Amino acid sequence: MTIAVPLAVAAGVDAGQRFLDVALAPSGQTFRMPNLAEGIAEIIARLERSGVRRVVLEAIGPYAEPLVKALSVAGFEVGIVNPRRIKAFREAEGGRAKTDRLDARLIARFALTMPETLRPLPTDTQLELKALSLRRRQLTEMIAMEKTRMKQVRGTLLLDSHRAAIAALSAQCQAIEAELAKRIGDDAELRRVLHILKSIPGIGERVATLLITDLPELGQRDRKAIASLAGLAPHVSQSGAAPPRAAIAGGRPCVRAALYMAALAAARHHPKLRDDYNALRLQGKPGKVALIAIARKLLVTANALVKADTPYQGKTLDT
Repeated sequence: MTIAVPLAVAAGVDAGQRFLDVALAPSGQTFRMPNLAEGIAEIIARLERSGVRRVVLEAIGPYAEPLVKALSVAGFEVGIVNPRRIKAFREAEGGRAKTDRLDARLIARFALTMPETLRPLPTDTQLELKALSLRRRQLTEMIAMEKTRMKQVRGTLLLDSHRAAIAALSAQCQAIEAELAKRIGDDAELRRVLHILKSIPGIGERVATLLITDLPELGQRDRKAIASLAGLAPHVSQSGAAPPRAAIAGGRPCVRAALYMAALAAARHHPKLRDDYNALRLQGKPGKVALIAIARKLLVTANALVKADTPYQGKTLDT
C-alpha cells in the first residue's frame, strides 16, 4: 500500500503576457519574473532551491505554455486547474481583493490544500490540434456574422464587401480544415479514433474532428467522467423539502454544442435514437432535455468504442 506524502511546499503561478507572478505556500513568499526564457529559467532555479514539487496554474490563455513545458521537462508536478475552482477557493476563504500577487498566493494555497492527483498535461500535438480547432470555430463564427450583416444592408458596394469578406474567411476556414485533416491523417492513432467516431450515428467528419481535438480524454475515462468533461453529466440539486432537480453544468461548451448537433441528426435519422427521443418527449421531457440525453448516449458510446478499439456495428446505444 502506497501512502501519499504530504506536500511541504507548493507553488502557484499567475501567468500574464509580460510577467509571471509566483508564490510559495505555506510561507506566502512571492516574486515576479518576466515571461521570457531567462525569467522562466530563474523561476525553475528558485523553485528547486525552495524544495517545491508541485506547481499549479490557472487554465487561461496561452501565456503560461512556455513555463508549463519548462516545468514539466524539469520534473515538477504541474497542474492546470479550472479557474472556477480557484474562484470558489477564494470565496471559501472569504477573500475579495484580487491582484496578480494575491492570485498567485491563492493558487499556491490551493496547490498545498488540494492533494488530489493532477491530470496529465496535454502534449504538444494536442495543443496544436486544439489551437487549429479553435481557429476553425472562430472563422465559422465570423462567417456567420458576416452573413447576418449582409442581410441588413443595401447597395452593391456594401453587398460586395460582405461577399468578399465571406469568401476570404471561407478560404481560410478551408485551409485550417485541410491542415487538421492532414495532421489527423498522418497520425495512425488519431486516424484510428476518427474512423471509429465517424461510424457512430450522427457523428460526421466535423464533430469527430472536434472530439479528437477538444476531448483527447475520450476512451481513457469512465462513462461518468467523460460525460462530466463534456458538460453532459446531470448534477442533482436538492434542498429541504423541494424535489431534487438535475441539470447539466460546466464541461467544455464546444464539445457539448457539437454533440448536441450530432444528437439532432441522430434523433431524426437513426431508428433506435429516434424512438428514444420520442419516448422521452412522451414522458413530458422538453425537446432540448431529450436531445441532451441522446447526446450523452452518443458520447458514452463513443467513449466505449474508442476504449474497445472497435467501430460501431449497429448495436443498441445505451447509457
